[in-house]
Amino acid sequence: MPAETELRWAFANIARLRDENIDMRAAVVGAGNFGTAIANIIAKNGHRTHLWMRDPEQLADMRTYGENRRYLKGFPLEGHVDPTCDMAVAVGASDIVFLTVPSASFREVTREVAPHVQPGAFVVSGTKGVEAEGFHLMSQILDELLPQCATGVISGPNLAEEMASGQYAGTVVASSSEALRRAVQIVLRSAEFRVYSSADVYGVELGGALKNIYAIVCGMAAALEVGQNTVGMLITRSLAEMSRFAVSLGANPFTFLGLAGVGDLVVTCTSPLSRNFQLGYRVASGNSLDQAMNQLGKLAEGVNTLAVVRKKSRELDVHMPLMEGLNDVLFNGADIAAVIAGLMTGEAVADVEFAAPQTWSYER
Repeated sequence: MPAETELRWAFANIARLRDENIDMRAAVVGAGNFGTAIANIIAKNGHRTHLWMRDPEQLADMRTYGENRRYLKGFPLEGHVDPTCDMAVAVGASDIVFLTVPSASFREVTREVAPHVQPGAFVVSGTKGVEAEGFHLMSQILDELLPQCATGVISGPNLAEEMASGQYAGTVVASSSEALRRAVQIVLRSAEFRVYSSADVYGVELGGALKNIYAIVCGMAAALEVGQNTVGMLITRSLAEMSRFAVSLGANPFTFLGLAGVGDLVVTCTSPLSRNFQLGYRVASGNSLDQAMNQLGKLAEGVNTLAVVRKKSRELDVHMPLMEGLNDVLFNGADIAAVIAGLMTGEAVADVEFAAPQTWSYER
């Protein structure tokens, strides 16, 4: 879309979206637990919502029982949710499209979405991960494959089961498009779900991806029955590593003081509902990585993210000792106790590493 046309379209939609009673047509591509929870929130707000999945058997089961028994059992689908395996039906008439598929298949699915999405539609990633080849964030994949669309991301402390049960929660929508941010707020905001806005796409996105690594670390700590002092230290040092790495890629460190940073980190590092936390717990309890992953039966994004981020951090020369320790345990057979001892005897750095973006620096 030419820049001038895109600007006119964006301004028109900003005006259109001032009316919060507008009926928007939405699609959620990816019927895992999070995608299903998002679809239910949108539909409960009165917007027609297609929920796309690839598996016809899953679709048949959902239509028979009226819920996603595979990934979000016990939570009925809202009346405005229409499950489908037809991408053209799901995406073709939608004003806003959420992609909630695993990061490993994100590019492939985005390619499937591309022929059907309307020019000028909003496309939003709800996936927390990084593409290994080339270190691409999900927003970068969207911009590459859907240049005709305004794109953005959502991230925050968003455990699907709690969202589905109507417990209070919040998320952050990040985009350079004001119209997109407004649209996401309209379709997702409710009495139980608050939607904050940010222009720091990379910061919000990296917060969601990186915290999965440290949730594995904290799951291991829980299995070892460490004290609360240790948990507090792990979480705060994890936050330091996350922000340090993200700033090296141009993110705003202050983003990590919000829901998409410390908020998501605390939840994922302490909740048994977190798949990455569960993975770490099982490994520290004596299971191999493969055994733990098979037991979970669900993808733990932190494992893939760990390898990708470790490679990038070494390219950028970013100091990330917690991440290096986890890598040694998962992939090099290192003893957990020995790794912890090494971390505790390493050189201490400054406690607080946040600074204004213009003056941000880190000295090892």
